[in-house]
Amino acid sequence: MFTGIINGLGEVIDVEEKAENLRRIRIGCGYDPGSIAIGASMACSGICLTVVERGLAGNRATFDVDAAAETLRLTTAGDWRCGTKINLERALRFGDELGGHMVSGHVDGIAELAARDDFLDTASFSLQAPVALSRYIAPKGSVALDGVSLTVNKVEGEVFSVLVIPHTLQVTTFGALEPGARLNLEVDQMARYAARLLETPRR
Repeated sequence: MFTGIINGLGEVIDVEEKAENLRRIRIGCGYDPGSIAIGASMACSGICLTVVERGLAGNRATFDVDAAAETLRLTTAGDWRCGTKINLERALRFGDELGGHMVSGHVDGIAELAARDDFLDTASFSLQAPVALSRYIAPKGSVALDGVSLTVNKVEGEVFSVLVIPHTLQVTTFGALEPGARLNLEVDQMARYAARLLETPRR
């Protein structure tokens, strides 16, 4: 589990086709290499991936993850190339502060940045959600976009808006985003379960 509070930035430094619909992706990061465990879960731009190798590239720690067919189909991982910047969050441990909201790292789909309005220090993003996911997004509710926990400000049909504060613009990939960017979207788990309960026939 994760909270959507980004604690590192990574960069894709290698992509290898291992088999049909299976890619090995190497990510450089600023973590202490000794603290990265093989088998650990890492949220990579919101996608929960398993560390399968670790190492060093110059003075930077690296870790490898495998992205299989479902991940490549449902997320932006299929678009990652050398140089792609990645938001990173390590899995929660007992005693960690819960600063955002509960995020599973199981991406539901891809949202597209439709418009960006920059103010003095903040930015407002308007995003187009997939039709099937828009029913789970509500004003004042939570979403995770590329792994970042955000509060929804407004919803109009399949379009929703979020306000991004200066700190988030500085420590995540959001500062460089432009309209047309594709972001991994995870809807709030409580909204998903509530909708499922309403769909289940009563006996």
